[in-house]
Amino acid sequence: MQLADLLSESYGAEFDEAWVRERTATPVRVFAVCLHATGCSLRETQAILRLISVERSHQAIWHWVHRLADSVPDPPRAKPSRVAVDETTVKINGDWSWVYAAIDLDSRLILDVAVFGRRGTDPAAAFLHRLAEKHDFSEMMFLIDGYGYLTALSRLGLSGQLDYVERNLIEKWFHTFKMRVDRFHNSWVGSRASVRDRIVMFVHYYNTQRPHQSLNGQTPAEVLN
Repeated sequence: MQLADLLSESYGAEFDEAWVRERTATPVRVFAVCLHATGCSLRETQAILRLISVERSHQAIWHWVHRLADSVPDPPRAKPSRVAVDETTVKINGDWSWVYAAIDLDSRLILDVAVFGRRGTDPAAAFLHRLAEKHDFSEMMFLIDGYGYLTALSRLGLSGQLDYVERNLIEKWFHTFKMRVDRFHNSWVGSRASVRDRIVMFVHYYNTQRPHQSLNGQTPAEVLN
């Protein structure tokens, strides 16, 4: 693939407003953010940009990352029939937090993510409530792995069942995310909000840019549409 093609693929017109008054070409900035979102450190991203004769500080790249994170749209509204929900731990400044996520098993679309300081019925209910506000769950079944979720679903009047087979797709997604962003294998240095920004950007990449072999080379967003 030619560099021009790669940069063109990195460009998203929906992010134009985020790049007003920036001196670096938009495709280059978005390319850098994509590199960072898929696992490169700020300094590794800086080194890759040097290979294409773009000299920018890692502080400038950090600024691009956080400006774009504020502009990433929510996942497309969906009407799923089966949704797997789960949580995983991440360490932030040496303390444990929990990342909750939900995936549409048919389209593979990540429907939402959230970061909480603890786990349990109340965070699960809060996350499920967020999901119900963003998507149409009128004909949907949640696939879960613990009775705490059953209590949360009952509290919200939503349907769910215990499942330890199909719902492992969300566990695979957590593995993919941590593998691509290896800083989550150790302790993230930063705020909980910065963790969520990184996850939101990775979700956008996963939903709209990363082709899936199981979807015949399409992205989840393309399947949904």
